[in-house]
Amino acid sequence: MALEMGLWRADGDKLSRITPSAVGLESQLETYIESDPTLLGQPLLIVGRQVPTAHGGFVDLLAMDGEGVVHVLELKRDKTPRDVVAQALDYGSWVSTLSRSDIVGIFEKYRPGLAFEEAFAETFGEAPPEDLNEAQVLTIVAASVDSATERIVRFLNETFEVPVNVVFFRHFEDKGTSYLARTWLVDNETPVESKAASRTKKSKEPWNGQDWYVSFGEFPDGRQWSDAMKYGFVSAGGDKWFSRTLKNLPVGARVFACIPKVGYVGVGTVLAEARRFDGTTVEVDGVEQQLADLPLVGNYARQGDESDDVAEWAVAIEWNYVVPREQGFWKTGMFANQNSAARLRNAFTIEQVTAAFGIED
Repeated sequence: MALEMGLWRADGDKLSRITPSAVGLESQLETYIESDPTLLGQPLLIVGRQVPTAHGGFVDLLAMDGEGVVHVLELKRDKTPRDVVAQALDYGSWVSTLSRSDIVGIFEKYRPGLAFEEAFAETFGEAPPEDLNEAQVLTIVAASVDSATERIVRFLNETFEVPVNVVFFRHFEDKGTSYLARTWLVDNETPVESKAASRTKKSKEPWNGQDWYVSFGEFPDGRQWSDAMKYGFVSAGGDKWFSRTLKNLPVGARVFACIPKVGYVGVGTVLAEARRFDGTTVEVDGVEQQLADLPLVGNYARQGDESDDVAEWAVAIEWNYVVPREQGFWKTGMFANQNSAARLRNAFTIEQVTAAFGIED
């Protein structure tokens, strides 16, 4: 039996049913979801719209969640039950073959001039995971479907754990006000997250909510670890791509500082939110001082740094343990990342560094 979505207006003890209107709804749903993907129940980054596949046809909307799972959003429109389900499965099979660079390329065509990493960080508050598209979720978007489509989707989802579901939207008008209601065919605690997505999450190491990785990139005529070690800070800049993830570091977080191709050189606690380097203060011998006014070995100014996107940004750190760059600690298998800051999930890295530095975890 097809699902029915109802809405009633309560006037005291009297209930008045509001009649839904499907006029133009399915033609608008794609635009609604593109403008606000949280309509589907969780934060999503739209990666592409009307994405051409390698086998003909176009994926209506391609999206990604914070775990790097790719969502295929296919609108029912006037398709038959067999067509709409088969098309979703076909598109899902194609999407499963896409590499990280394929996904990034699709996004760059969809949002030219905006870096995928930047858009991901703005949506989810952290850098994208190293492994993208490890699982897929297939969602059929519709104002209504017939009982045959419901049977097929339930059979695939509930019996064979195929990550396919249907989300229904109905449009209601009441006294000049418009409402959009949503429900899911297969009722899950978190409807969009399929069993496939859950398996992907379980395969990833959990984050302890505390530890962050920081990449401290040194340059001969620029940033120097000796300054950071002496005065208590980490920094990044030169382009907003480098400084944006540094701004995600929360006060009280524990950071593991790593010099690329050298190793881990410090573990400390974030004392304040990221600020422009020329506006950052640190405590020296009990006195608060402007970081830029201290006798620094490195150079943190650059041409064009009147722009926040170009400027160096810094985060004040209270070091628990630091070593000179010559004593940087590294073992094969430890975590490294191209972003200036990222959540540190790698238990091996945490265990090795804390043990090497004599820090009680």
